[in-house]
Amino acid sequence: MNWLSQLAIYFVIWWLTLFMVLPWGNRAIDVADVVKGQDAGSPHRPRLWQKMALNTVLAAIVWAIFYLGVSSGYISLHPS
Repeated sequence: MNWLSQLAIYFVIWWLTLFMVLPWGNRAIDVADVVKGQDAGSPHRPRLWQKMALNTVLAAIVWAIFYLGVSSGYISLHPS
C-alpha cells in the first residue's frame, strides 16, 4: 500500500470518526439564554478545536489498527 492510499484511507477514517466525536459532551442551551436567531438545540460550548484534536488522535489509532491488519494479511484490499 503506497503513501497516497494510506493518506486517503486516513482521511476517510478521520471524517467517519469526526461524526462520532462531535456529539460528545454537548449540552443544550437553556431556553432563557437563547439569543435571537440562535437555535435552541445548539450546543452551549461546542469546543470544536478540542474535538478536532481528539478526533485526530482517535483516527490515528483506528488507522494504525487498520494498517496492522493490512500489513499482517488479516485484511485484504485486493478483490478475490
